[in-house]
Amino acid sequence: MSALRESLGFLTSRLRQVGIFVALILIVILFQVLTNGILLEPQNVTNLVVQNSYILILAIGMVMVIIAGHIDLSVGSIAGFIGAVAGVMIVHWGWAWWLAIPACLLVGALVGAWQGYWIAYVGIPAFIVTLAGMLIFRGLTLITLKNQQITPFPSELRALGGGFLPDISGGTSVLEWLTVILGVGGTAAILFQALKERRVRRKFNLENEPMAWFAVKNGFIAVLMLIITFLLASYRGTPIVLIVLAVLVILYSALMNNSIFGRHTYAIGGNLHAAELSGIKTKKVTFRLFVNMGVLAALAGLVFTARLNSAQPAGGTGFELDSIAAAFIGGAAVQGGIGTVAGAMIGGLIMGVLNNGMSILGLGTDYQQLIKGLVLLLAVGFDIFNKNRTGTGGGSGMGRRFKWKTTPPATEAAPAAKAEPVGVDAK
Repeated sequence: MSALRESLGFLTSRLRQVGIFVALILIVILFQVLTNGILLEPQNVTNLVVQNSYILILAIGMVMVIIAGHIDLSVGSIAGFIGAVAGVMIVHWGWAWWLAIPACLLVGALVGAWQGYWIAYVGIPAFIVTLAGMLIFRGLTLITLKNQQITPFPSELRALGGGFLPDISGGTSVLEWLTVILGVGGTAAILFQALKERRVRRKFNLENEPMAWFAVKNGFIAVLMLIITFLLASYRGTPIVLIVLAVLVILYSALMNNSIFGRHTYAIGGNLHAAELSGIKTKKVTFRLFVNMGVLAALAGLVFTARLNSAQPAGGTGFELDSIAAAFIGGAAVQGGIGTVAGAMIGGLIMGVLNNGMSILGLGTDYQQLIKGLVLLLAVGFDIFNKNRTGTGGGSGMGRRFKWKTTPPATEAAPAAKAEPVGVDAK
């Protein structure tokens, strides 16, 4: 009973992080029922990953920008512009695909540097700069394409958006075994990393999850990973873009959690003035954030263009809204200073499942926009509610009822020394 109370208290104190994960599960279950099981068909799961990959790539950079207290409204236009540039380079100029990809990423970095300069060093708010960028690069897209689409692209580039890893069984097995190996190995790596982090936190007497919740959470994650592995292996295997996305998630999670740059990003979003006084080079960090956003927007544009096998004048339209929604639904705070790459991925998956499920049900774009807008509003409202709930120091009644303890007994006696009121002179 004490373990249950401890776990409930922990979940209440971590309502923001747990809530989005539970919301994703409930939405998947809802649409699985409403679509009569179509949502989790192997082919549809693969389509879900491929169709939302570029939004998830954008969400990684967007959540970093939002954590620092900024916003980027131009990422959709940049993605469309890079798609147009790729079309001109490969189709019109005859560049090899392996040369055009790094060239396009470099163009994305230059675009990000252009916007980052105005934001970081000139001091123009990111909202204004990126709003101007949204118009500028949409116009450049139309100028580059001359209002006409460019197609086709070589098969090697198309594989980036819709290709799969080779089937090592030669198509003779029910399951694609390379996907099974990758899925089982990835699951084992996640569990090992979770146990390693728990041992480190225990070694340094840091706040830790209750053992019951730790076991349930990681057991559920392992089962979920194996189910997704089975579904992918039952169709055509692992999409190449999923490998790209997994590498990005690992690298950027490590960057935000374990690097000086990540800590400085959180510090800037938490309190810009305090970050400046502490010696953080806030302008340099902000500049690099937008350069990084430009590179990720370029990569998303390449993936989108490769998937459609054409560079289109309207390419990237609305991408900025979906990526911003993914970051906020995933737990990023409106004021900055809070958010995670993993949370943005969950938020992006929520948006993807909503889009896919409503399309299967045959809902029109009018109702889809209405529902997605309500989901975003509820997510931000929940963020504000949760901040007000915990910001007063007392937390909610339920949080106080289920108290949980993770600190060692030696440190629990320390609060007894703070009984003397402030402002009273000891004599």
